[in-house]
Amino acid sequence: MFVAAEVNDNLAQISNVLMYSAMAVYTLSFLAHCMEWVFGSRSRVAVQSAALAAASRASEAAEAAKASAVSVTVATRGGGTMTLERPRVVTRSAGRPAKDGPGAAGTDQRADVLGRMAVSLTALAFVLHFGSVVARGVSVQRPPWGNMYEFSTAFSLMAVGTYLGLLLAKRPVRWLGLPVTTAVLLDLGLAVSVLYTESDQLVPALDSYWLWIHVSTAIISGAALYLGAVAAVLYLFKDRYEAARLAGRDGGRLATVWQRLPSAASLDKFAYRVNALIFPLYTFAIIAGAIWAEAAWGRYWGWDPKEIWSFVTWVGYAAYLHARATAGWKGRRAAYLALIAFACFLFNYYGVNIFITGKHSYAGV
Repeated sequence: MFVAAEVNDNLAQISNVLMYSAMAVYTLSFLAHCMEWVFGSRSRVAVQSAALAAASRASEAAEAAKASAVSVTVATRGGGTMTLERPRVVTRSAGRPAKDGPGAAGTDQRADVLGRMAVSLTALAFVLHFGSVVARGVSVQRPPWGNMYEFSTAFSLMAVGTYLGLLLAKRPVRWLGLPVTTAVLLDLGLAVSVLYTESDQLVPALDSYWLWIHVSTAIISGAALYLGAVAAVLYLFKDRYEAARLAGRDGGRLATVWQRLPSAASLDKFAYRVNALIFPLYTFAIIAGAIWAEAAWGRYWGWDPKEIWSFVTWVGYAAYLHARATAGWKGRRAAYLALIAFACFLFNYYGVNIFITGKHSYAGV
């Protein structure tokens, strides 16, 4: 149980100032990432992907010529002969997929400078964002995720932290910078304009140490699942671009953007690894919620809308992982299934809390 304390209005005000400051710096980071994508040259990954596509087209042409030259002559009943041609086998691509790469960084010095500026601004915004979340919690001496506003700010903080953590681990994921800052600005904009509530004490149902366990694991899981969903969306675009290039087309109006991404195979693998890694934690978050429900309401499961959609989301990701592991689903079908599961997560995040009445409804708190 948390001890009720007076709200420290000064800290609450500092939290708000830091949040708006973080949003301003996130905006600068967003603009720097946009400039990196628009004005930067193609990355090493794009060059390698183009080379593989050209090699694949040459290989397919050679195979077609070889197949047309191979025939088998057999005797017919009437004493004549007929020629059977071996059917041509068409494959999507040849060779190994391009290795994962830095996306828009590439070899262009201007793009690299813009990318580094964007990452530096994102790190600065993260520090301000972190200070805002901490000040909000200290102002009432409790975890800073007791309502929709606080959950949203903590969620976006964790998404940025995960992205920066991957960069610190020397993972070439700078291509995530633009979608991450875009989502964070949208999430924080909605939080401060629609979901904002004054810093206050918890409602009785949330006054438990399980708030630390259940909600924090849900926030971490959601942030990672978002990164997996971003990779799945970008995979769909990159896969279509690569298919167009293999067919001899230019790849569409945004070809100069898609060619700066890692290969489709790398994006597909990244999405799978993220979702597979975080799925056990999301499972634990649901189990922790059931234990908390028994302590607060006297039952582990009551078919509350929040509980139902948490389970639906879990089933969606379980189906995705099962399809990948047993049915061998890869590519577009797996990406669509992962995005459906993430859409269920988003509805559980916003729709259930805002539009559906239940014991978990705390958007106005």
